[in-house]
Amino acid sequence: MATIEECRAALGKLSDNMQDAEGDVRAAAALDRSVSCHITDLDVTFEGRLTGGRIEVDETHPGPPHEKAQIRLAMAGDDLVALVHGRLNFATAWGSGRVRLEANLLDLFRLRKLL
Repeated sequence: MATIEECRAALGKLSDNMQDAEGDVRAAAALDRSVSCHITDLDVTFEGRLTGGRIEVDETHPGPPHEKAQIRLAMAGDDLVALVHGRLNFATAWGSGRVRLEANLLDLFRLRKLL
């Protein structure tokens, strides 16, 4: 099972990957939205913003998100690490329910280019 530190590092790597992206992916990463990522097996939530092409984590706390972010992710820690390192396909994980992504419809269309 992935640790909180490994999950935070995975979010950092995802943020770095987004900032280095080009074309449609870079445009999708340019959103300015509140973000939460609930790691279900650790019952911990990372909250912050997607801004300037990066994910900035402002707070980490136990339990589910305190507020409803504009972009909400939920998954097991191992799945987050596997997604970021390319060992798990996002579409497959989302379709099977291993990863939950909630956002408004327009944001979902933009985010699909990222994921």
